[in-house]
Amino acid sequence: MRAWRFVVWMMCWMAGHALSDELPNLNALVADLAVPEMVRSEAAPGRRVEAVTTGWEKTRVHHALYLPRDWRPEARLPVLVEFAGNGGYRNKLGDVSEGTVDGCVLGYGLSGGEGFLWVCLPFVEVGADGTKENCAKWWGDVAETKRYCMATVADVCARYGGDASRVVLCGFSRGAIACNYIGLHDDEIAGLWRAFFCHSHYDGVRAWPYADSDGASAIKRLSRLGGREVWVSHEGAVLETRGFIERSGVQAPFTFVPIPYPNHTALWMLRDIAERRQARDWLAHVMGARARVR
Repeated sequence: MRAWRFVVWMMCWMAGHALSDELPNLNALVADLAVPEMVRSEAAPGRRVEAVTTGWEKTRVHHALYLPRDWRPEARLPVLVEFAGNGGYRNKLGDVSEGTVDGCVLGYGLSGGEGFLWVCLPFVEVGADGTKENCAKWWGDVAETKRYCMATVADVCARYGGDASRVVLCGFSRGAIACNYIGLHDDEIAGLWRAFFCHSHYDGVRAWPYADSDGASAIKRLSRLGGREVWVSHEGAVLETRGFIERSGVQAPFTFVPIPYPNHTALWMLRDIAERRQARDWLAHVMGARARVR
C-alpha cells in the first residue's frame, strides 16, 4: 500500500511540474473583478469592513465582513464563509498568499458582490500569556478557532439577516483543508453548513505537520458530511483528491473540477473563465437544492 501511494504521489508531483511548464500563467489574464479593500468602518452595502465578534473585543482577533451591494436590513440572504490559505507563500509563477482575512477572494468571485453576505474568518492563535490574535499559518488553537467561527456565523446571521440554513463554507489551500479539519471537526460545528467549496488541497489527501492530518482521521471528519454538496477544484488536476474520496467510502454529491492553470492561487475566481461560471452554476444549484444537513 505504501509503495502504491508513493507511485501515485510521484505521478502527481511529476504532473504538477509538467503543468507549470505547459499551462498558461493565470496571472497573465486580466481580472474583471476587484475585491473591495477592507476598511475600519461601519458595515454598509458594497463595503468590506474589519469586524470583531462579541467576546473578542479586547483581543487582536478580527474577521472581514462584506455586505453585498443589494443588501437590505429586512432581507434574508445566504452566507459565504471563507478561510484563507497559509501565509508566507510565494512561488515562481508570482502567486502570493499572506494568510490574512483581507486576502480572501473566493466569496467575492462566487457572488460577484451581490446576493450573499461574505465573511472571511481567522484561525486564532492563543499565546502563552492568554493573548489572542489572527494566525497566518496553520490552525493556531483549534478549539478557539472553532469557537470564533461558530460565534461569528451566529452573530452575522442575527445582525445582518444571514440565512442560517444557507451557509456555505469555502476555502483555498489551508482554507480548503479547513473546510473539513475545522468545519467538520465535530458534530457541534458540522451542522452549520449547507455545502462546501474547496479549492487546492483537501483534508486527508496528504500528511501535514499537525496532529490528525492522516487519512484515517480525515475520513472520520468526512463521515460527518451527511450527504451535502462539495465542490473540489485544484490547479491542473483533481485525480489525487478524487481517488482519496472514492477510497474513503463516503457517499455525497462531489463536483470535481480541474483548473486549467498551474497557479496555486484563488485568483482564478476574479477572472471571467469557464470554471468560474461553472462554480457559480454549482452555487446556484446548492442554494436551490434542499439542504441535506442531518
